[in-house]
Amino acid sequence: MKPDAVAPYGSWTSPIAADVIATAAIRLEGVFLDGPDVCWLEGRPAEQGRSVVVRRTPDGSAVDVTPRGFNIRTLVHEYGGGACCVDRGTVYFSNFADQRLYRQDPGAPPRPITPASDQASRASGPALRYADAAIDRYRERIVCIREDHTGGAREAVNAVVSFDAQGREPARVLASGHDFYSTPRLSPDGSRLAWLAWNHPNMPWDGCELWLGELDADGAVSRSERVAGGLEESIFQPEWSPDGVLYFVSDRTGWWNLYRWSGGRVETLTNLDAEFGKPQWRFGMSTYAFASAARIICSYTQRGVWHLAELDPATRTLRPIDLPYTEIGSVHAAGGRVVFLGGSPTEPPAAVDLDLRTRRHTVLRWSWDIVVDPGYVSAAEAIEFPTEGGATAHGFYYAPRNKDYAGPPGERPPLLVISHGGPTGATSSMLDLSIQFWTSRGLAVLDVNYGGSTGYGRVYRERLNDRWGIVDIDDCVNGARHLVDRGLADGRRLAIRGGSAGGYTTLAALAFRRVFAAGASYYGVSDLEALAVETHKFESRYLDRLVGPYPARRDLYVQRSPINFTDRLSCPLILFQGLEDKVVPPNQAERMFVALRAKGIPVAYVPFEGEQHGFRRAENIKQALNAELFFYSRVFGFQAAEPDPPVRILNLKETTDR
Repeated sequence: MKPDAVAPYGSWTSPIAADVIATAAIRLEGVFLDGPDVCWLEGRPAEQGRSVVVRRTPDGSAVDVTPRGFNIRTLVHEYGGGACCVDRGTVYFSNFADQRLYRQDPGAPPRPITPASDQASRASGPALRYADAAIDRYRERIVCIREDHTGGAREAVNAVVSFDAQGREPARVLASGHDFYSTPRLSPDGSRLAWLAWNHPNMPWDGCELWLGELDADGAVSRSERVAGGLEESIFQPEWSPDGVLYFVSDRTGWWNLYRWSGGRVETLTNLDAEFGKPQWRFGMSTYAFASAARIICSYTQRGVWHLAELDPATRTLRPIDLPYTEIGSVHAAGGRVVFLGGSPTEPPAAVDLDLRTRRHTVLRWSWDIVVDPGYVSAAEAIEFPTEGGATAHGFYYAPRNKDYAGPPGERPPLLVISHGGPTGATSSMLDLSIQFWTSRGLAVLDVNYGGSTGYGRVYRERLNDRWGIVDIDDCVNGARHLVDRGLADGRRLAIRGGSAGGYTTLAALAFRRVFAAGASYYGVSDLEALAVETHKFESRYLDRLVGPYPARRDLYVQRSPINFTDRLSCPLILFQGLEDKVVPPNQAERMFVALRAKGIPVAYVPFEGEQHGFRRAENIKQALNAELFFYSRVFGFQAAEPDPPVRILNLKETTDR
């Protein structure tokens, strides 16, 4: 269809408005099976970002289980995940405000089953926190991870603990001594317990250990042994089959593949250049599940695209299941069905129910209910491009798309380069309204899976070791140049944006390169040394691999911190920051703002009360998007269709064409 109007890129009117994104979309955070019912956890920006359990019964009706006044979210590792589990109608969950574990029986209000804890400090929140629970039906107890901050100034203590499911007895420690624990899983007969453990300076994707413990009649671990993993082998998602065999994912070949522990030895089930695992930033992730002892439903990614398949563990035959999804997670199965979270370049994230007999799938819940005309949707195009050292980097390119507009003849669009967080993580090709917000207004977008990203094997992931602030910047810069060379972007109007670690890449790219004309940092790191000293336990030694051991290599931290090189910054920057952020404290953004303001560089700072690491409240999500659009319009000289939001850009001289 021919566009109705020709207008400058960036000025196009779009129905994908910031308030639509902020209020209409929810966060689907997990989906579970509970007998014939399906439950999922959804975060609601319109309700101050709280998360609730929703239950869908076989008749198709869906009701909220979590009453108002409760918010399902754990602060273990700060990033949380694994905040709830369901068992025969009962929901167990961690409540955000007090971090206590609650039990909610059918038809009854939630009641706490862990003791109240004093505030560890005003800054760090409740002292006792719980995550990643498993139900021990034989002993009527909960087994989970506990993070204990009662030591005050000393580092928090993590352990595997158990306690009575009715809350009548105090917790008992089942495994301790390692710095971190996750994924406690009980065998079907209740006689054995598996868990993951690792120590500083490793992150779980660097190397962790799979432990197996024998339980005595009282439920204590009587004997334990390490069965897989180590300093250079990452284990993901230990899981028991219905017939009592322990399965897990390992990257011992350089790719996360499926294995099992049988007869005292490790057996290989898949051997693909593919990833059946993910980096454990959060608890409760699941990429595979058992439909039966002889039938595993598993997801894996190749070249940035996820697939679902059926694995026969006896023959080790992997049969793909044809589905329209390129992103798949939270996989759970029972009998003849599997549920998961799925999305594609043309469909938003959704909770999906798949009938394994008919292969027919049903969407149970979309992450948003609004209908977006395909004429305003730009589909992701997977691209590869050359980068430093003869290497290849990856990303997803989105062309400007709006059925009502075309750009002026001969004009190329501004390009917005996105650097994802982590940095150990990955971006996705899944339909994302926050990307369509830009492309439907006439901006091109490149979402970069720079070296260090997951989904491309351990070697690609380790490209960032010792070189954070170098490899990631090179790949973002070379991705932008690649699109400029292809005639798909205006080389004079390149911007970079990112959150958290992506915010660091943004700030570092602006300080150490002369490619981008503007940047937007969301709770980004400006001072690596301050991050190494001030951040929370989970990431307190993360930079040892990414930069170097601290303080022995303090010189590298100083050299790669944008805050130390504000004299090199010469382009406009907007900073967004949650004032309750414990991962990247607000002083990181505030110091950068003060330095740029003093230097006379156009700069804006937008802080949000009540927000932590990532924005959850609708009003703040809306304000941030509109403020960022307004910022680019001023910098790049186009007239945005939206009214100007209340954000002040200091040191900015007005363009003559507004």
